[in-house]
Amino acid sequence: MAADTDLKRQRPRNVKFAAGPPPVDPMKSYINTGDEDQMEVECFTVSRLRQYLVYCAIFGTVGLLRLLFHWLPHWYIRATHRKCSIAEATHLLLKDQYEQWFVAKVQTITKDGTRVTVLKPSASFTLSGASKRKRAQLLLNTGQKDENLIRYFEIKRVKYIWNSDEDRYQKLRGLEANSTCSYLHEARGLTFEHQRKRRVLYSSNAIDVHVSPVISLLFKEALTPFYVFQVFSVCVWYFDEYYYYATCIIFISIISLTTSIYQTRKIERALRNTIQTSTVVTVCRGDDVYQDIPSEDLVPGDVIEIPHHGTVMQCDAALISGNCIVNESMLTGESVPVTKTPLPDSKREHDVKYCLKEHARHTLFCGTQVIQTRYYGNQKVRAVILRTGFLTSKGELVRSILYPKPVDFKFNKDTYLFVAVLFLIAAIGLIYTVVLKIKLGHPVEQIIKRSLDVITIAVPPALPAALTVGIVFAQSRMKKQKIFCISPRSINICGSINAVCFDKTGTLTGDGLNMQGVVPSAGGRFNEEVTDMSQLEKSRIVDAMATCHSLTLIEGHLNGDPLDLIMFHSINWVLEEAGEENSRFDMLVPTIVYPRSAMDNLSSSDDSVDPPSHEIGIVRQLTFTSNLQRMSVIVRRSQGTQFEVYSKGSPEVISSLCKSETVPEDFHKMLRSYTQHGYRVLALAWKHLPNKYNYVKVQRVQRDKVECDLTFLGLLVMENKLKPETTPVIQQLQDANIKTVMVTGDNMLTALSVAHDCKMVLSSEKVVLVEAELVDTAEGLEPQCRFLGEKVPGLEQPLEKGRTISDIQICVDEDSSTVRFATTGRSWQVLRQFFPDILSKVLVRGVVFARMSPEQKAQLVEGLQELGYYVAMCGDGANDCGALKMAHTGISLSEAEASVASPFTSKDPNITCVPTVIREGRAALVTSFGIFKYMACYSLTQFVSVLILYHVDSNLTDFEFLYIDLALLTTLSVTYGRTEAYPSLVKEPPQLSLTSFSPICSIILQMAVQISAQVFSFLYIQKQPWFEPHVSEEEYDFMCYENAAVFSVSMFQYIILAVAFSKGAPYRKAIYTNYLFMLNLLVCFAFSSWLAVYPLDWMQDFFELQSPPSVTFRLIFFGLATVNCLLSVIFEAFLLDHEIFRRKFRQLREKCFPSLKYEYSHIEDEIISTPNWPPVGKDPIIANYRNDTNMAETSAEETEAMLPKIGSKNMCNSSTILSSASGYTPRTSLSDQPYVSMSSVATVSSDFPVSPNNADGDDATDNTFSSSNSFIDEQIKEQTASVDCDTIVSLKGIPEEIKNENQSV
Repeated sequence: MAADTDLKRQRPRNVKFAAGPPPVDPMKSYINTGDEDQMEVECFTVSRLRQYLVYCAIFGTVGLLRLLFHWLPHWYIRATHRKCSIAEATHLLLKDQYEQWFVAKVQTITKDGTRVTVLKPSASFTLSGASKRKRAQLLLNTGQKDENLIRYFEIKRVKYIWNSDEDRYQKLRGLEANSTCSYLHEARGLTFEHQRKRRVLYSSNAIDVHVSPVISLLFKEALTPFYVFQVFSVCVWYFDEYYYYATCIIFISIISLTTSIYQTRKIERALRNTIQTSTVVTVCRGDDVYQDIPSEDLVPGDVIEIPHHGTVMQCDAALISGNCIVNESMLTGESVPVTKTPLPDSKREHDVKYCLKEHARHTLFCGTQVIQTRYYGNQKVRAVILRTGFLTSKGELVRSILYPKPVDFKFNKDTYLFVAVLFLIAAIGLIYTVVLKIKLGHPVEQIIKRSLDVITIAVPPALPAALTVGIVFAQSRMKKQKIFCISPRSINICGSINAVCFDKTGTLTGDGLNMQGVVPSAGGRFNEEVTDMSQLEKSRIVDAMATCHSLTLIEGHLNGDPLDLIMFHSINWVLEEAGEENSRFDMLVPTIVYPRSAMDNLSSSDDSVDPPSHEIGIVRQLTFTSNLQRMSVIVRRSQGTQFEVYSKGSPEVISSLCKSETVPEDFHKMLRSYTQHGYRVLALAWKHLPNKYNYVKVQRVQRDKVECDLTFLGLLVMENKLKPETTPVIQQLQDANIKTVMVTGDNMLTALSVAHDCKMVLSSEKVVLVEAELVDTAEGLEPQCRFLGEKVPGLEQPLEKGRTISDIQICVDEDSSTVRFATTGRSWQVLRQFFPDILSKVLVRGVVFARMSPEQKAQLVEGLQELGYYVAMCGDGANDCGALKMAHTGISLSEAEASVASPFTSKDPNITCVPTVIREGRAALVTSFGIFKYMACYSLTQFVSVLILYHVDSNLTDFEFLYIDLALLTTLSVTYGRTEAYPSLVKEPPQLSLTSFSPICSIILQMAVQISAQVFSFLYIQKQPWFEPHVSEEEYDFMCYENAAVFSVSMFQYIILAVAFSKGAPYRKAIYTNYLFMLNLLVCFAFSSWLAVYPLDWMQDFFELQSPPSVTFRLIFFGLATVNCLLSVIFEAFLLDHEIFRRKFRQLREKCFPSLKYEYSHIEDEIISTPNWPPVGKDPIIANYRNDTNMAETSAEETEAMLPKIGSKNMCNSSTILSSASGYTPRTSLSDQPYVSMSSVATVSSDFPVSPNNADGDDATDNTFSSSNSFIDEQIKEQTASVDCDTIVSLKGIPEEIKNENQSV
C-alpha cells in the first residue's frame, strides 16, 4: 500500500475526470440536473419600469446600448426583466457547461395546440378590454392550475415541459425511456386524434436545418463588432473627405460580406440537403387499418409498416415483426448490410425493459437505409416509433453540429486583448490630439475630425480580414492534397496540436482482413494450424465457419460483414436462401449452406457424434452485439433430428461459455502468440440442443439458455496489416515530440502488437497494463487499481471461470527507462470514477486504450484536453464521431454521413493527412502571428506619424494615406500569407500566445526602431538651412518638409516590417520561395525609393509632397531606411527567434512562473520524481483517499459495468410490472414518466452488460429508475393500459374523455 501513500503526498490538483454530474451550487437552479448537458437557469419576468428606463437609455445613446444588448442578449434580459421564481418566469437564461448563455422564452399552449397569452389580473382589467382580443388567446393567471395548458420552452432544439407537481421543467423524451419489450409488442397504432394531440408535444417529425435568409445574414454579419467599427471608420473618413480609401474599404467590405453570406448559405444548404429528408409512411390506425401519411406527421407510439423494397428511416423505431437488412453507414461509417431482427417479446413475469443500446440490433435508427425487408407470408414488417425529430440518433448528431463545443483557442482570446490595448493607445492619442488642437486654436469640428481619425488609425479596421489570409491559403493548399476543411477557423488550431489519438482498424490498419489460418481443437488440445483452407478437414469447425455469420443475398450478391465474407469464401461453400427475397423470414429453413464440392466425404474429428451432412439450414440468428462480443446461430441438418448451436466471438468470451474440459490448457498462450503479433483472433464453439426443442421453441428461446456449456472448436486467425503509410507517419509525429495514442475497440494484445509494429511503442519502452475494477469484498464493493507488468506465473494452466483478458499480463523489459501505460474501457470507467489522480498519469503516459466505447473515446479526448494538450483525433467511422467532434482537430478518413461534423476530411484513407494538417496549421498560425504583429506595428507606425505631424499642425495627405493603406499594406498582407508550409515537423511548436514575452518584446523593439527613425528624420530636417516651418493656411494644407521627411521614412518602414515578420523555417518555407511576395516587395521598394529620392513633378503634385531640394539629402532617407531594416531584421531573426534566446526565456519563465506550465508537464515531473511508481506487481491501490465520491453516488448499472464480466446476457434490468383494470401496464414505478427525463435517473452504462449473477433479471429491482414523481401516473395510467401503446403525451389533468379514448380503439 506504499503507492497509495505516495499518491496522498502529491500536491493537490483540480482534477476534472471524476464521473458523475457537474458540480451543483445549491443556491442556483438547474435543468438536466446530474446529466452531462446540465445547465444553470436564471428565471425572469417582464418589468415595465426597467423596460422604460432601458428604452430611454437606448434613445440617449443613439442605439449604441441596444447594439451592446444585441451582442450580449443575456444582459438585455437582466436589464429589462426582474428575477422571479421558475413557476412564474416568462424568460429563462441558461448557461451550459461551456459558459455559453442562451435565452429561452416560455411558451404556453393548450393541448389542442392553440397558443395562449397568460395575463395577470389587475384592477384595470375588464372584460370589455379583453374582448378586443381573441378569447382563445387570453387566460387569467389566478395562481390556480389549469389542467388544459402545456408550458414549455425550447433550447438547442429540445423541448422542456413544465411539471407543476414538482415545480420544474423536464426534458421531453420518447418511448425509449422506461418502456418494456412486451409493452412495445402490444402496440396496435394510434388513432388520428391521438396522433394529432401527440404532435402538439413532439412537433413535426423533421430535422429542420434552416437556410438563413440573405437579409437576416446580412444584418447578422453587419452588426458584428468588426463591421460596426468599419462603418464607424468609413463614416469618419467620409466626414474627413478621405473618400478614396473609404470607398475602397466599402468595396472590400461588400465583397467580404457577400463571400461570407454565400459560404454560410452554401454550408447551410449542403447540411440541409444532407440531413433533411421526407417520405410517405404507412401507419397503422388499429384493427389492421393502414393509412399513408407524410413522415413529418409521425409521433412516438405510431406503428409503421416498413416497405419490402426498402426506405430511409425518418425516425427511431423498434422492430416488432419481420427482418430488415439495413445499411447503417450513417452511424458506423461502414456500408456493411446489417440484419435487424424483431424485438424479443419477453414474458410478462420476466419482462425486459427496452434499452436503446442493448437492443440496437432490434432498432431501426433514423437516417439509416433499409435495403430490404423479409417476412413470413403476408405478414407485414412493422415497427413502433420510439423517437422523432431532434430526439432521434440522427437528430442528436445534427444538434451537435448546430451547437458545437466552442473552440477555446488562446490566440483568438489574445487577439481581442491586443485590440483592447490598441483601443487604449488610441484613447491616449485622442486625448493628446484634443489637448494639442485646443492649444492651436482649431475649431471644434476640426478637433472632432482629427480626434476620431486617430482612433481609426490606431485600431486597423482591416485586421480581422488580414488574419484570415494565411488560413485561406492553407485551406487552398490542403485542398490540393485532397484534405477538405468545412471549418476554416480550425486551421490555426491545428498548429498547436501536441497530441494525436488514432483509431486502429481502418485508420492505422487496413479495413480488409486476410485469412491467416485456423487452429482446430479436439479433446482439450490444439491441433496444428491450418493455413490452406482447402486442406482443412471437414469438421464441426468448418460447419461453424459456414453457418455462424450474418451474410445474406441481396440481388444475387453475397453481402455482410467483411470478416464473415472472408471466412465464408475461404472454405468454398455456397449460400442459398429459399423463397422470394422479400419473404425470407420465419420459414423452416430460410438459409441453406453446403460445400461447393458435393463429392467430398464429410469426416468428423469427434467419433462420438454423428457426422454432419452436406446441407445445413440456418434456422435462427442470434446477432452480434458489442456488449456481448459474440454471435450465435441455431442450425439443423437436412437429415438431422436435433438442432445445433454454433457460436463465434471474442476468444475470452467464447472460452468462458465453454465446458472447461474442452478448452485447451494452453489457450491463453496460444491466444497471446497470435494477438501479440497483431492478428485478429476469433473463437468458435458448438453444442447440440436437447430433443425437446422444436422449431417454435427455437425461435423463442432466450440466447443465454443456448449460449452455455459449449464445446470449444478452435481459433480463427485473420491478419489485419498495417497500412504502409502508418509507421513513417507515427515516426514523424514522435520525432516532432507529438504524443501519439491508440484508442480502439479491439483486443488489448492486438492493439499492443499494432502499437509496437508501427513504433508507437518503442523497443526501449516498458508497457504497463493498468487494471481497475470493483472487487467484491466482505465490506462490500471496493475499487482497486493495480499495475501489471510481469508474466503471470502458471499462465499455461487451464482457463478458469471468471478470468478475463485483463488477467493476462504483458511481458516487458524490466530494464526499460520509460514506462508507458495501457488500459481497457472497463478499467477506464473505474479509473474515471474512483482514481482521478492515477487517471491523469495514465493519460500523460498512456499509449494504448483498448476495448473503448465511442463515449469513452470522447472522454479520453476530453481528459487530454483538461491536462492542457491540444488534441487531434483521426478516425474513419461514426464510432469515432464523438471523439472527432470533441477534439481540437477532428480528421475523418471516411466520407460517411456520420463524419459530417468533422472539420477535416481526407480523401486519401490513410494517416498521411495528419502531419500535413499539422504542418499547414503551423504555417497558418505563424502567418497569423506575423500578420497580426505587422498590422499592429503598421497601425502604431502610422499613429506615431500622425501624432508627430499634428505637432506642427500637419498630417499625411489623402494620397499618402492611400499609398500606405492600399498599395503597401493591402498587397503585402495578401501576398505575405502565400508562403507554403515547411516540409517537415520540428519538436518545438510555434508560439501560441500573443501576450507572452516574445511577441510583446518583438512589437516593443520594432516600434522603438520605427519611432526613433521617424523622430530623427522629423528633427533632422528642421535643422537644415533651407528648411521653412509649416504655416497652415487652410484646413487640408498639409504640404511641408516635415511631412515629406516622415512619409519618406515611414513608407520604407512598412516594407521593412513585412520582411522582418515574414518567418521562414522551421514552420514556413524561406521567404524567397514566395515568388509573388518577393515581386511585391521589389515593386513596392522600387516605387518607394523613386518617390523618396527622385520624385517627378507630377508625383509631388499628386501626393502633395514637398521634397527636400537636395537629392543628396533625400538619400539620407534611403540610408536611414537601410539602418532601420538592419536593426529590425537583427532583432527579429537573430535575437528574438534565436533558439538560445527562446530556450533561456522558457527556462526563466518556468522558474519565475511555475503555474504557467501545462498540467501535463507537472504530472510528468511527478512521475519522474517518483522512482518507485508505478508499483508494478505490488498490492492493489484502494480508492480510500478520494473523499468527493462514494459508492452511493454510483448507479446500479454503473457498478455492474465496472465488475469483472465474462458471460453477460443480452438483457437490461427487468422492470416491475403493475396491474390495472384493463391489463398490464409495464412501468418501473407508479411515478414512471417515459417521455420525461428525471433528475434522479442516473445514466445507464450501455458499454457493458449486466452482471452474470443477475443476467436473467428475475430478482432485479431497478431502483435507478424510481422516483417520487407521481405526476406521470395520474396523467397516463389510463392510456398506458390500452393496447395501442399510447403512452404519455400530455400533462396532468387531461380531461377524462381524452384519457379513456384509447379504450374505444
